[in-house]
Amino acid sequence: MHLINFLQAAAPAAPQNKFGFVEALQQGGFIAYATVSILGIMSFGSFYILMTKWVEQSKIMRQGRDVRASFWRAPSLRDGANKLDKNSAWRQLVDDGLAAEDQHGKMHDATDAHDWLHGSLARSEASINARLAGGLPFLATVGATSPFIGLFGTVVGIYRALIAIGIAGSASIDKVAGPVGEALIMTALGLLVAVPAVLAYNYLQARNKRIAETLQGFSTDILANINSKGAVRPATAAPAAKPAAAAAPAKA
Repeated sequence: MHLINFLQAAAPAAPQNKFGFVEALQQGGFIAYATVSILGIMSFGSFYILMTKWVEQSKIMRQGRDVRASFWRAPSLRDGANKLDKNSAWRQLVDDGLAAEDQHGKMHDATDAHDWLHGSLARSEASINARLAGGLPFLATVGATSPFIGLFGTVVGIYRALIAIGIAGSASIDKVAGPVGEALIMTALGLLVAVPAVLAYNYLQARNKRIAETLQGFSTDILANINSKGAVRPATAAPAAKPAAAAAPAKA
């Protein structure tokens, strides 16, 4: 038993890693902690916006499929609007179009009435598109600035490495490994935050463009329907033809 204790005491201690992520932050001090905190906030905000905007866009797309399937089968715009969700973008377009129709009776010129309807629907589209674009500037800002924030941490780490070299009088690996490792970690974190933000921005922007095109087509159909007093409807909205009654068998 005494021999085992003697051997354990004589055995060399296990080497400790002095150049890990936590150690790099501790060596970097306030600047390293501040840089990582800012990048962490940016990354969290980017993923939060990505998820919330994706859910919002998916909801509008799903409602758009329902509109194409059933809205134009209603006898009038008001009846069709009652089938839509009250807070949906599609319901907003229909309600704004109907409100403009109620007001355009005060226009004495038919051209002015058409321009009023068109302008009202265009404003409604613009407000929906602006709401869908909310949060995207943050993603663009993160994608553009986070590499530079990481670069700031890189510059500080290299500066600390140069100071260590100057104090030691030699560029030994044990003197510069910590600061250089800190600099590389900051660079990697900046890129790790920027790349997802840029990808999320482009992805959401492409989906917004598809939604805007669909909303514009729906708005055009509403305008045509109002101006024609309900006579003009999308071709896909034509009611299904009733099956012809079976012919009576011929009598002998």
